[in-house]
Amino acid sequence: MIVEQLELIDFRNYSEITFELSAGVTAVLGANGQGKTNFAEALGYLATLSSFRGVTNDALVRVGGGPAILRARIRDEQGRESLIEAEIAGSGAGTARNRVFVNRQRLQRSRDLLGTMRVSVFSPDDLVMIKGGPGERRNFMDDVLVSLAIKYDALRRELDRVLKQRNRLLKQAGGRTDAELLSTLDVWDAQFGDLGDRFARARKEMVRRVEPFVAQAYRDLAGAAAQASGAGDVSLRYQPSWGDQPLAAAIETQRGEDLRRQVSTVGPHRDDLELMINQMPARTHASQGEQRSLALALRLGAHRLIAEHVGSVPVLVLDDVLSELDTHRAAALLHSVPPGQVIITSAVPLPESAAPERVIWIRAGTADADPNSLASGLED
Repeated sequence: MIVEQLELIDFRNYSEITFELSAGVTAVLGANGQGKTNFAEALGYLATLSSFRGVTNDALVRVGGGPAILRARIRDEQGRESLIEAEIAGSGAGTARNRVFVNRQRLQRSRDLLGTMRVSVFSPDDLVMIKGGPGERRNFMDDVLVSLAIKYDALRRELDRVLKQRNRLLKQAGGRTDAELLSTLDVWDAQFGDLGDRFARARKEMVRRVEPFVAQAYRDLAGAAAQASGAGDVSLRYQPSWGDQPLAAAIETQRGEDLRRQVSTVGPHRDDLELMINQMPARTHASQGEQRSLALALRLGAHRLIAEHVGSVPVLVLDDVLSELDTHRAAALLHSVPPGQVIITSAVPLPESAAPERVIWIRAGTADADPNSLASGLED
C-alpha cells in the first residue's frame, strides 16, 4: 500500500498543507519543533484513529482552528485508489462528533476503518516498550493482533467490557459473599474465563510468529561484528498472569482475594511480554543502545509479520530514529529497511546511504522542496 498524497487542515501546527509522497523513501527534514512528528502522527492517526503519542483528540486540533481534517489518497497493490478522510472535532466544537469517511462514504463505526490503511510507526518514545511497565508491552501485542486480523479488535473490546462489569460487581460487593452476588459473579467469571483464554491464545500465537522476525531485525541492526561474536540473541516469551492452567481455574482460586481487593487480580489485563537479549532481561540488563535497537526491532519485526500475513506492506514511518542510534546502527537500519513505502523524519542530515526518492523540508508548519530555503535549521 502506498500513500500518494496527505492533506492536513488545522491539524497540530499545520493550517493547511498538502504533501506529495514517494512510493519508495521520503525524507521529511527540519529542525526540532517544526512539525515533522506531527506529520508522522497524522499518518498513524489515519490508520488507527488514535495518536501514537498517547494524547487526546483535543491536542490534535490547531489552536484557534478546527475541526482538524486529515485526508489521504492511497493506492493498494492492485492499483486501486481510495480516499480516507478523518474529521476531528475537538472539545471546542460543542456536540459535534468525530467523523470518518472512505471514498466519501461515512463510516458508522470508526473501527470499521481498521485494516483499510496500515501504518507501522517507530518513534523514540517506543523505548518505553523495553523500559516501561507491562501495560506498554500488552499494548504492543494487542496492536499487532488487531493489525493481523480485525476480529481481535472485537474480541479485545468484549473482553474489556466483561472485565469492567466484573470489577464493578466486585466493588459493589464490598467484601460481601451472599448467594445472589456469588451467583451473578459466576456468570461474569464464566464469560471472563472463556474470553480471556481465547485472547491469551491469540497473543501467544502472535508472539511465537513474530519472534523470528524480531530476532532477525535485531541481528540486522546489531551488525556483522555482533553477529560474528554470537552476541545479540533475542527471544520473546508471552507470560499470562495465571500460568498454564485455564483462566477459569485461576479465577476460582483468586475469588476470595478479588472480593477482598475489589478488583480482578488475574487475566489478560495483567499479562506481560518477556524480552530477552542473550538470555538476560532486556529491561534490566541491556545497554541503552541495545534497548533502543530492540524497540526498533519489535516494530520492524511486527511490520514484516503483518506484511507477510495480510499480503499488503504497511507504510513504515521512522520518526526521528536516526538521532537515537549510533552511527553503526543507523547505517545498519538504512541498509536493512524493508521494501515498500518508507517515511523518515529527521532533524539531522541523512547519510548518503538513505538515498531518499523525495525530500520534504519543513519549518513552522510549512513545506518546501528547495533545501536551500529551509535546511539552515538542521543540526550538524
